[in-house]
Amino acid sequence: MALWLMLAAAAFAVLAPAASSGPTPTPALGVNYGQVADNLPPPQAALLLLRALNATRVKLYDADARVLRAFAGSRVDFTVGVPDRLVPRMATDPSAAAAWVRGNLLPHIPATSITAVTVGNEVLSGTDAAMLRSLLPAMESLHAALAACNLTSRVSVTTAHSLAVLSSSFPPSAAAFRREMLPYMSPLLGFLARTGAPFLVNAYPYFAYKADPDRVDLGYALFEPNAAGVADAATGLRYDNMLHAMVDAARAAICRANYGKALEIRVSETGWPSQGDDDEAGATPENAARYNGNLMRLVAQGKGTPAAPGEPLQVYVFALFNEDQKPGPASERHYGLFKPDGTPAYDVGVKAPTITVPKGTGSGSGNNGTGGLVVAQGPGGADGVGPGTGYYTVSAAAVNKVKSRRWRCVESLAVAAAVLAMVSGLC
Repeated sequence: MALWLMLAAAAFAVLAPAASSGPTPTPALGVNYGQVADNLPPPQAALLLLRALNATRVKLYDADARVLRAFAGSRVDFTVGVPDRLVPRMATDPSAAAAWVRGNLLPHIPATSITAVTVGNEVLSGTDAAMLRSLLPAMESLHAALAACNLTSRVSVTTAHSLAVLSSSFPPSAAAFRREMLPYMSPLLGFLARTGAPFLVNAYPYFAYKADPDRVDLGYALFEPNAAGVADAATGLRYDNMLHAMVDAARAAICRANYGKALEIRVSETGWPSQGDDDEAGATPENAARYNGNLMRLVAQGKGTPAAPGEPLQVYVFALFNEDQKPGPASERHYGLFKPDGTPAYDVGVKAPTITVPKGTGSGSGNNGTGGLVVAQGPGGADGVGPGTGYYTVSAAAVNKVKSRRWRCVESLAVAAAVLAMVSGLC
């Protein structure tokens, strides 16, 4: 335990110069911090690794109290998530949203900077009609709960979409949402505009290359400077990488949905696996290093897309660690920039600190004797709104229900601790 106290102190010392320089400047790299694994180091280790990447934004798929406490005072901006299973309840019961805010946000704000909450993940790509109908009411309910706590100027409410919500994506200017999505998407876009929240898209050029490696140019997918770009004849814009084309396709679809006001578009997930099965073309350490290394350089340059060159694109790389309990093809378990022991999964041009993880101290070590993956600690109930005790684990059955990357929703069976202190100005 003493070792990790020293590590935490070192992490804050490393982060101190950035914290003292004022608000986080743009552009800034974001990283997804997934935890579907049983061998990850404690959250304190992530402080050092993120600093090595010069990443100042983190996206979680839940509101893990251990992580949020570990990053208190770090000036890292967090996006936290409401799991899919809570969406119907929040849509019909405003008190559930209020309780979620009290249990998951108030204990950590303002010590930990939480700037956004995602309600569900890729909900509109699913086929559950009840979930589709529940998404916007749940977002509205959560926004109302934040307003009651005077938090709407600090925390935005949004949701992440896969590119499957588009009926077409190329050329970018011709992109449109699937017709059956419009009854849900159009009012959702209005909500984002009214509240000033961003539109989030999970965009993976890897999937396009994997599906058709003979016809998709690898260099175009990997941001290679000598790649043969493509032109959009309708706009005259030229695209030298696929990610920018994907983002501008979402931009065009938003405009085509009879909604003309511009929204900020953020890439909430993108990445490239360093290993895959025999039929997963392109999943190699070399390609992963090229994709993520080139992506990080592009973010550092503050470049926008061809359709919005003056708007630096905010990107969250997937993911911080390889996650050994993700089901599906081998690639699912090899998106990490780092291995669980803190060593780089491949070279992206950063010098990572040495992380020594004492045996049995990992975030998923299962020290409570229940087996499975420890995802949170504290008295938050299993539904995130009621009482509970101690540790909670993801059972083998629950892990098997986690969706693949294309339709993924990483669900946490426990969320934050009870309110530790009331902050002046909050409810």
